[in-house]
Amino acid sequence: MKLTKIILRHLKMRMKSPFATNFGSFQDKEFILLEAEDENGNSGWGESVAFYTPWYTEETMKTNWHMLEDFLIPAILNKHIEHPDEVSELLSYIRRNNMAKSAIEGAVWDLFAQEKGISLATALGGKKNKIEVGISIGIQNTVDDLLKLIHGYVNEGYKRMKVKIKPGWDLEVMREIRKCFPNVPLMADANSAYTLNDIKLLKALDEFNLMMIEQPLASDDIIDHAKLQKEITTPICLDESIHSYEDTRKAIELGSCKIINIKIGRVGGLTESIKIHNLCEEHNIPVWCGGMLESGIGRAHNIALTTLSNFVMPGDTAGSSRYWEKDIVDPEVSVEDGYITVPNKPGMGYKPNRETIKQFTVYEKTYS
Repeated sequence: MKLTKIILRHLKMRMKSPFATNFGSFQDKEFILLEAEDENGNSGWGESVAFYTPWYTEETMKTNWHMLEDFLIPAILNKHIEHPDEVSELLSYIRRNNMAKSAIEGAVWDLFAQEKGISLATALGGKKNKIEVGISIGIQNTVDDLLKLIHGYVNEGYKRMKVKIKPGWDLEVMREIRKCFPNVPLMADANSAYTLNDIKLLKALDEFNLMMIEQPLASDDIIDHAKLQKEITTPICLDESIHSYEDTRKAIELGSCKIINIKIGRVGGLTESIKIHNLCEEHNIPVWCGGMLESGIGRAHNIALTTLSNFVMPGDTAGSSRYWEKDIVDPEVSVEDGYITVPNKPGMGYKPNRETIKQFTVYEKTYS
């Protein structure tokens, strides 16, 4: 294939309710939607998951636009591409900027699957017809508010509850959850809110029989996590520390974690995600797919990736209605009894709704 035109769109979508972590709270999700058109007039779609502010990684929506416009699009436009794996090779001279790279690579994968007449899941090597889905719950105003939310999601059939924690919103919160929901699969996401000085507190979480604690220590650390994992029985899951296959290899060798969260944008695309998945499978490290509050485009890519065999834990890919009054794909992503049925149509399997996309577009620019 050859990409002859790329359109970048700045979208702003309002979520149903604010999403809060220890870094702060927001309700408007601004992001880049990328449409890549080939010489036959077919369009593939990708989504940059970078936030407007650099609270999760150093990348932002604006820096992604800069990288795409000035470096990534010129490096790939009008180049002949046999397979999407070549995209990461073409862009390898550019350091990091993984979320920007992932947006353009995702569109190429979508186009590739369409041209082969197969689903994106099949193109990636996936085998599952449906995937288990968990839910991610931000920090709430009160514990009662949190318990009400969990009760609703349990009734909807979600297979796992992920609860954000931070100092002062941790042990007692987990204790109250376990009183009300003694058997619900439960994990805590710390977003790097703790240090090794908090070992006593983190060890106390062992009593709650958590599936895992996600990224308790610094976002760039794998050394201290190895020390912590030796002190606690709760499995550590690494998120922000893992940006590549090499990060994964080192974390496994050091014993820094027992589980890894793969986010497509964080690791630079689907090709790198598959490599990380395969390495973890070789070492019996289970993986799951994390969410970045994606629209239906990014959500479709997450669904396809989760069909790979070592995604054995429910991911964060909830249905569209969890976040949006109206999503930008048809049909919207739906969850039934905690499962999403994997689409089998060519490409990502969900059709971008151009009318809705236009409604949420703040600005767009075409490159050819």
